[in-house]
Amino acid sequence: MAAYGSEQLRNVVLLGHGSAGKTSLVEAMAFNAGVTNRLGRVEEGTAIADFDEEEVRRHISVSVAVVPCPWKDVKINVLDTPGYLEFIGEVLSGLRVAEAALLVLDAAAGVEVGTELLWRYADERSVPRLVVINKMDRENASFQSSLDSLSNAFDARFIPVHLPIGQESSFSGVVDLLEMKAIIGPEGKVEDIPSDMRDAVEEARLQVVEAAAEGDDELLMKYLEGEELTTKEIVRGLRQAVRSGSAIPVVAAAATANLAVRPLLDAIRDLLPSPVESGPYKATNPATGDTVELESDPAGPLAAFVFKTTADPYVGKLTYLRVYSGTLVSDSRPINSRTGQEERVGQLFFVTGREQSPTEQLIAGDIGSVSKLAEIHTGDTLCDRGTPLALPSLERPNPVYSVAVNAKSQADFDKMSSSMSRLVEEDPTLRLEREPSTGELILSGMGEAHLDVAIRRLRQKFGVEVITSTPRVPYRETITKTAQAQGRFKRQTGGRGQFGDVWLRLEPMERGSGFQFADEIFGGAVPRNFIPAVEKGVVEAMQEGILAGYPVVDVKVALYDGSYHPVDSSDMAFKLAASLGFRKAAENAGPILLEPIVRAVITVPEQFMGDVLGDLNSKRGRVLGMEQERGLSVVTALVPLAEMRRYATDLRAMTQGRGVFTMEFSHYDPVPSHVAEQVIAEAKREKEAEAG
Repeated sequence: MAAYGSEQLRNVVLLGHGSAGKTSLVEAMAFNAGVTNRLGRVEEGTAIADFDEEEVRRHISVSVAVVPCPWKDVKINVLDTPGYLEFIGEVLSGLRVAEAALLVLDAAAGVEVGTELLWRYADERSVPRLVVINKMDRENASFQSSLDSLSNAFDARFIPVHLPIGQESSFSGVVDLLEMKAIIGPEGKVEDIPSDMRDAVEEARLQVVEAAAEGDDELLMKYLEGEELTTKEIVRGLRQAVRSGSAIPVVAAAATANLAVRPLLDAIRDLLPSPVESGPYKATNPATGDTVELESDPAGPLAAFVFKTTADPYVGKLTYLRVYSGTLVSDSRPINSRTGQEERVGQLFFVTGREQSPTEQLIAGDIGSVSKLAEIHTGDTLCDRGTPLALPSLERPNPVYSVAVNAKSQADFDKMSSSMSRLVEEDPTLRLEREPSTGELILSGMGEAHLDVAIRRLRQKFGVEVITSTPRVPYRETITKTAQAQGRFKRQTGGRGQFGDVWLRLEPMERGSGFQFADEIFGGAVPRNFIPAVEKGVVEAMQEGILAGYPVVDVKVALYDGSYHPVDSSDMAFKLAASLGFRKAAENAGPILLEPIVRAVITVPEQFMGDVLGDLNSKRGRVLGMEQERGLSVVTALVPLAEMRRYATDLRAMTQGRGVFTMEFSHYDPVPSHVAEQVIAEAKREKEAEAG
């Protein structure tokens, strides 16, 4: 691949709802750029960007893929991302390292729920955008309807820079409003503008010129004085307007038919910013905490960001990098700013889907990969030893779907821990943790399909078979009133005995306040050296409550009296006495079950609002608020976690896959008595089964 300067690079992430045709568009871009010699098909498993085994099997993208497309005098690094929001972590990785986004719409569907959410992510990062209305050749395709749906959904100024020639089966190309030429067919043949489109073209051209003039003060003065802007000036002004976000260009295409893809590549080259224009980039000096501004300069200090890692049992770890400043060289030894340790960088590569081509260096602004870095994690920064720099790490959404994981065999158990750790390292939107109250190993992610892909990768890459089940709810227990009891432990064994005697008072505390131990002993009823053992006995007793065996929380325990034996008393005796005393007092303190409550934010099209509210009501949910946002309803509710464990699947079924939600832990609340009875009965049955 030819050498390119930083100003000749374009890093572009493709965003869009599932089935908008992003991967097909990447395929067509790569074909026109000469990267491939045939148009691969997603449904055939031959697309360059969908090379993962799960992508081929499912016919959808599940991870971010990089496909560099050399076009004229620039290199466009295209980052293809999944359209299904269960794989949102991959989308955020692509957004993190791109200077601009291509928002891809299905011309027959317009703006969809996923489009809205992705737009919001792009807004948060102030990423310049270009909209591609794709699938212009399909039935019911409408450029104008899609344009209207954009204007209705988003508070932005959309400027068509291409107008479609025909639509549905008659779509044959576009009129380029910058060059004022018709571009026809897969080869991009340049022709005169069709006579029946001249009025529409003149009107649309005026919008383009106005947007370009408003993007540059010098051009605006020239325009207001009645002078005509040249094509070069229009491109310059529009490019600045795109960078500032004051205008968003819109183009039309039909990727699978390879129509209007060449003018799209021209639009990316001409209108979207390079890394040089998008700087400076903020980094932190980890040694001092100072903020540093970096230009996209190959001669600057090295700052290379790790935005993706993949684990391969044969090749080892493959690390994807975006260089923000400086030049990363093959066979070099930069520092990992997180660990402070040296990383041995071997051969660097440019990646094109699954293919890798060696390169001696990656300059500022470029994207590539390296294998077998030892301690590197997604989100790390490689830098020079003398100039420590850390770029902002990746943001990850909270998981919304969990399964309990058990090894299928002893051999699987032996390999499971290390293999799952590597899996989570590869995909940081996965979360792996042991729930102490249930003893279960919990794998959490963004949805059922997300976890299904993770479990399959565990088997394919690491040969580990696991069994999944619905996780038990991590209930807690607490008390509702003050109670006291004596805990007395006495044992005589012929020699030295064991004796401990305590009086404990239990008091309820505010929800979420945890545990407090108070020493109220006066006069030496319990010697000072035994007090820590008493507290330890209480803490251990609290790990298993008296109702259903769940941990006890939000309790103050006061040791206010007791007695001891000068010979037989010991730490062990007082620990056991405290445990007995705690359990006796808890029985008389009005024990109740608590359940975790999550705060859910659910976004659905308005027509599904009634179904969602009815379902939340059946799930014991409490709606906190409802908002209308351009045809979408946003519901915020507090719901018991026990009712939300399969909500990702429920919501998809209720909304035809068009609803999305986030949830995070809020607090613990008392369990209604009828539900508590069931939980306690189930816990009793499990205990009896274990004993029997």
